[in-house]
Amino acid sequence: MRPALRAASLDGSAYTYVVDLARHSPAWFDDTVSAWSAYGLAVFAVLMLVGWWRARRVSPEAAVTALGVPVVVVAAYAVDALVKLGVREVRPCRTLRLVTLEACPARTDWSFPSNHAAIAAAAAVALFFVSRRLGAVAAVAAAAMAVSRVWVGAHYPHDVLAGLLLGSVAALAAMRALRRRPDAPARCVAATPLRPLLGGPVAGKGAVRGAG
Repeated sequence: MRPALRAASLDGSAYTYVVDLARHSPAWFDDTVSAWSAYGLAVFAVLMLVGWWRARRVSPEAAVTALGVPVVVVAAYAVDALVKLGVREVRPCRTLRLVTLEACPARTDWSFPSNHAAIAAAAAVALFFVSRRLGAVAAVAAAAMAVSRVWVGAHYPHDVLAGLLLGSVAALAAMRALRRRPDAPARCVAATPLRPLLGGPVAGKGAVRGAG
């Protein structure tokens, strides 16, 4: 059985149901979901900026943890992209030939796992290490992003679930490693022109304190 057909057999019926539901939903709702699917990742960038701004007022170690969030997100995206190249799952809109809200990507723009879901999940998990409130907001936004990618027809449900899992695991591992010794990277950053990003004086040791 071809990989594309195997993917469709997993949850193709669920994908078809969601896409059909989107086609019969009010235009204003579809437009809102489509806009979130296309531009919602910018919200995570704003949350990262807010997390850093608040963390720099707590301690340099907290600030360097916040600065690590976008680095972790980029790393999660890179891992996701490598998995995509390995799996090479064709987009469901091409396999099932359905009319979708979002224009169907090129055939070689692989579907599994979802980049958007991985990025959103990585940002949400990483932000929990900076601020529980920001992490909670990002977690809700990540779930909405995952659902939106199926709604617009870009992914199977298993694509976004895999993206959420991959992004979460990658971010959790990276942020735990960073939090064990935040003082070392803080001193490294302090020795560069990026020193103003840390806020107050860098201590020789110290645990990261959350920003809220």
